[in-house]
Amino acid sequence: MANILFTNVRIFDGGGDAPFTGDVLVQGNKISRVVKTSFGQPSPPVLGATVIDGAGAFLMPGMVEAHTHFSWNDQPSLDAIQRMPPEEHILWCAEIAKRYLDMGWTSCVGAAAAKPRLDVVIRNAINDGTIIGPRYLAASQEITVPGGLGDSTAPHLPQAEFAFGAVVSGAEEMRRCVRMFAKYGVDSLKINLSGESITGMPGEMSQFTEQEIATCVQEAKAWGKRVAAHARSTWSIKQCVKHGIEVIYHASFTDTEALDLLEAHKMEHFIAPGLAWLINTSYHASQWGLTHEVTKKMGYHRELEAAIESMKNVRKRGIRILPGGDYGFAWTPHGTNAKDLEYFVKYVGMSTMEALLSATAWGGPMMRMGKVLGYIREGYLADILLIDGDPLADITVLQDKARILAVMKDGEFHRAPTMRGNQQTRNTINTRWAAQ
Repeated sequence: MANILFTNVRIFDGGGDAPFTGDVLVQGNKISRVVKTSFGQPSPPVLGATVIDGAGAFLMPGMVEAHTHFSWNDQPSLDAIQRMPPEEHILWCAEIAKRYLDMGWTSCVGAAAAKPRLDVVIRNAINDGTIIGPRYLAASQEITVPGGLGDSTAPHLPQAEFAFGAVVSGAEEMRRCVRMFAKYGVDSLKINLSGESITGMPGEMSQFTEQEIATCVQEAKAWGKRVAAHARSTWSIKQCVKHGIEVIYHASFTDTEALDLLEAHKMEHFIAPGLAWLINTSYHASQWGLTHEVTKKMGYHRELEAAIESMKNVRKRGIRILPGGDYGFAWTPHGTNAKDLEYFVKYVGMSTMEALLSATAWGGPMMRMGKVLGYIREGYLADILLIDGDPLADITVLQDKARILAVMKDGEFHRAPTMRGNQQTRNTINTRWAAQ
C-alpha cells in the first residue's frame, strides 16, 4: 500500500482558492492528510513513508477529460477510423489510454467508440490491471439514423459490418439498440442529435424524432445508464434539456431560449464544447485537404464564431464547461488535450483558475465521483499531479510532458518523480526515506 508524503509543494486543492505551501500524505489509495506549512519547514516524520520533497513544485488533482475517443486513431476520416482491423484497434486503444495517463489525465469520459465493445473492453482491462490507463467511463458507438452523422456506409455494402455508428430508425429500433449496448456493459449511450459539416450534413441540422430521443433516454435510464449527445444545433440543445440528457457535446448554436433552459437546469448538465476540433479544422488541417477556403465553405469558420459566443454566454450563466476537444483526428492528435484549457482562457474568457477547475473539481461529478475525486483533500482518492511551473501563471505548461514531473492515480505512481538525492533546486524533486 502507498505511504507517501509530499512536502514543500504549492497545493492547488481544487477549491478555487490560491495555492498554498504545504504537505500531503497519501496512505493506500487516499489522501489522509493535507497541512499548510512554511516553505522549507521540516515535516514531522511518518513511519515508513517515502518523502517527496517537491522543492516548491505545483501539486494539483489529476485532470478529467470529458470527451474522449480512445478508438479515434489520429486519422483524417471516419472511415479510416472505423475500418482499422479490430485486432490492431484494441492495441491502439490500449496505447492511447496510457498516453492520456502520461499527460496527467487520470480520469476520462468516453464519448463514443468506433466499434461496439472497444470502450467496454478497454475500461475492463484498465480496471483489472491488464493495461495501464486512466479511470474510464465506457461509451457506446454513436447512435444515428439512416443518412445521419455516423452512417457512412455505402449502399452496396452490409451495413452491420461497415457502420461507423449504430443506425436505427424508429422508437423500437432505438429501444433494441440501447438494450444491446446495455448488455455489452457500457456506462453511457451517445446519440447524434445534430449533423457535422465535414460529413456533408451541417451542424445546424437535426435528424432524430422526439419519440426516438425520448425512447433512448427512457430505456437508458431504465438500465441505469447515462446519455450523452452530439448536439451542435439549437434544437438539439433544447432537446437535451427537455429529455434530461446529462452530457452535451458541442452546443455551438444557442439562442436566448436555449441559454435560459440550460441556466435553469445548470446542475443537471455538463457541456464539453470541443473547441479544438473547430479551431484546428478551420485553420490547421490544410495538409489533409481542409484548407482555409474549404473549411470556410463548409461552415466551420461561422460555427467557430458561434461556438465561442455561445460558450462565453454559457460561462456567464454559470453552466459547467469541461475540457474535451474531440481529440483523435489527424489535426487534433491524442495527447494534445490540454490545449483545451488554453483555448478556454484565450477564447471563452475563463481565468486560468477557472480553466484548472474545469479539469479538476468539475471533473469529479462528470465522472459521477463528485464526493471522492477532483480535489486535494483528506479522504479523497489520491489522483495527483506534480508540475514544474505554475499553470495559474501559464496554463500551457500542462501541454508539456516534461513539465509533468509525476502522475499518481489511485495512490500509485504511474510516473514517479526522479530521485536526485537532496539537491534543493527549483526543477529538481528530492526524495528521501523518512525515519523508520
